[in-house]
Amino acid sequence: MKKSVHKIIGVFGIALLTSTSILAQGKKDQKEQKRPSTKQIFKDLDQNKDGKLSFKEVKGPLREDFKKMDTNEDGFITKKELKGAPKPERKERPRN
Repeated sequence: MKKSVHKIIGVFGIALLTSTSILAQGKKDQKEQKRPSTKQIFKDLDQNKDGKLSFKEVKGPLREDFKKMDTNEDGFITKKELKGAPKPERKERPRN
């Protein structure tokens, strides 16, 4: 009987340590995510390689804030406009 109890406690202990380790690794990965550089954004999104981003080329937060970033209102975002754009507000994730 005692051996069974010790085995059960051991299994739960290992499960607890494993899950804690996995959760810690997930948080570490979140912290390491950095914003892409202006150069990387243009490399990824500038489909016609004209050195500026049109509304059709952008997606995500860039698309949502396109008008704010297009300061000269010419319908394109240049590298200069992107570098000078305000950083998007971070939305807090709900805690479980």
